[in-house]
Amino acid sequence: MYKILVVDDEEKIRNLISKYARFENNEIIESSNGMEAIVIAKNNDIDIIIMDVMMPELDGFSTVREIRKFSNVPVIMLSARGEEYDRIHGFEVGVDDYVVKPFSPKELMMRIDAIMKRKNNSEKLNHDIYFKDDLKVDFSARKIFIEDQSIDVAPKEYELLFYFIKNKGIALSRERILSDVWGYNFFGDDRTLDTHIKLLRKHLNKYGSLIVTLRGTGYRFEG
Repeated sequence: MYKILVVDDEEKIRNLISKYARFENNEIIESSNGMEAIVIAKNNDIDIIIMDVMMPELDGFSTVREIRKFSNVPVIMLSARGEEYDRIHGFEVGVDDYVVKPFSPKELMMRIDAIMKRKNNSEKLNHDIYFKDDLKVDFSARKIFIEDQSIDVAPKEYELLFYFIKNKGIALSRERILSDVWGYNFFGDDRTLDTHIKLLRKHLNKYGSLIVTLRGTGYRFEG
């Protein structure tokens, strides 16, 4: 199925994740620290990374930041803390999903499968470009431009924008967005979605207002 890099300084956590992942026929590479994980990611064709936050030598956030310099491989962050600051920081450095310890290994496998399905479906899209004044979104290249300047966003923010554009003008409930974009019955709260929306609006600058909040319902893209 997938080649998964599991990065955690706790051997028990690595063993638990590896056990469930191998049961579903995935190939596992383990690492106990961020510095080693960077080297592995550079020298191997990794499909997805499971990354702990608190590790010796280099923390998970810094590790992801370094990996993002040469790879867009999906990353799921593991953390014992679920505060909004940690989530926002993780999404800003390019994390695709965030799982708080203790976690369900079965749920983690579902999140991996959902992220990979979304990634594979996105790669199969035909060339398509969206324009709104000087906003340009190139779907096949996964690039966003404002006034011809490339805008860097996290992978999940791009998927959200792609989803909004494809469903422009439609009132979308939080539950529907989480189900369609995250690709599974979400095991969390609305803060994950709202945090991504906040970051996406910030990156879109003046075009952030195209994402309209529908009180008590969800969001609508006025593209």
